[in-house]
Amino acid sequence: MNCSHIREQFPALSQKVYGKPLVYLDNGATTQKPRQVLDVLQEMQGGMNGNIHRAVHYLSVQCTERYDRARATIRDFINATSVNEVIFTSGTTASLNLLAYSFGQTYIRPGDRIVITGAEHHSNIVPWQMMCKRTGALLEVWDIDDSGAMDPKKLEQILDKPGEKPKLLAITHISNVLGLVNPLADIIRIAHYYNIPVAVDGAQGIVHKKVDVQEMDADFYVFSGHKLYGPTGTGVLYGKEKYLEEMVPWQGGGDMIEKVCLPTGTTYAPLPLKFEAGTANFIGVAGMGAAIEFINSLNAFNVEAHEREITTKAMASLQAIEGCRVYGVPGTYYGQVYEKIPVFSMSIEGAHPSDIATLLDKMGIAARSGMLCAEPLLGHFHLTAVLRASFALYNTLEELDYFVESLRKVLKMLR
Repeated sequence: MNCSHIREQFPALSQKVYGKPLVYLDNGATTQKPRQVLDVLQEMQGGMNGNIHRAVHYLSVQCTERYDRARATIRDFINATSVNEVIFTSGTTASLNLLAYSFGQTYIRPGDRIVITGAEHHSNIVPWQMMCKRTGALLEVWDIDDSGAMDPKKLEQILDKPGEKPKLLAITHISNVLGLVNPLADIIRIAHYYNIPVAVDGAQGIVHKKVDVQEMDADFYVFSGHKLYGPTGTGVLYGKEKYLEEMVPWQGGGDMIEKVCLPTGTTYAPLPLKFEAGTANFIGVAGMGAAIEFINSLNAFNVEAHEREITTKAMASLQAIEGCRVYGVPGTYYGQVYEKIPVFSMSIEGAHPSDIATLLDKMGIAARSGMLCAEPLLGHFHLTAVLRASFALYNTLEELDYFVESLRKVLKMLR
């Protein structure tokens, strides 16, 4: 992969921080944007700006066409069966909140059970907790072990308890802390054996793995544009049409209606607009479409090989540092292969993650420290914070070497 050519398309990567070339390793939080995306945003913010689905004038028509084209691009990108299964939101968090509200209002009754895992981001925990409080449902947790893996036999025990079957399993594709790729195909197969739908948090998964929702057979799959080299404030809820047709809308307003009659005679628009009330972030959505077009222009095999090389080298280099523990080690657990993406969360004896990140910043390295919006997961390891370095397709092996070298220097200062 020609990493230099790719990096040239990302203006943010050429800047300096404290006089040092930027080494951006916080891609798990948000990625930088290529010129292809920036050009679309600039063009539309600067003039190609007309509210979609509202008018017949030129600007409205042009923006509507771009909005609809982005939906078709995303349908093809994840291999959904129809554009009706692609709902635009403001991000993964909004998608999960939409799902928790609408799914809960439609299907959940007091005493029903929802199952999540112990490796979830707060966005795939809190909306379900809120939904349980609204409906009287119960939340159950499929725990991880110290490797970050989950025993499928325990899942079957949860799903096959006497009494009412759970109404949904909500699970991350790839943990933003562990970087381990959950064996979704087998997990979904188990859930479907018990006739339980599965909602997948794909915020990290969509970035590093090819997602085919039909092959995966996920009932719902959610992700954000800004982790996928697109704009902030954009996201997608994919859902099988049979569920989306039945689910009640999340919000009411313009564009999601078919007919409004007083006092109670309102009917809703067909999919996908039924879930897209109000003025959409149509400029951001067009930018997200451009981001996916950029990704489609790359050789997926080369990108995956590049990320695999970074992961292998980083694991060896970090584990060679005295007192460094990396959470989420690839391997075979419970007969399942757990791959790892280039996301490395670590704790190091004798140094606090925030102190390490602060000193790395002075060396031009942007890394993350804290709970990573995954307090229960860190609590499993008796931690209150970790240091995380998360790599993207534009990061180089040289940047990895500089990060490890700088980390060693920082530890000499702190220990």
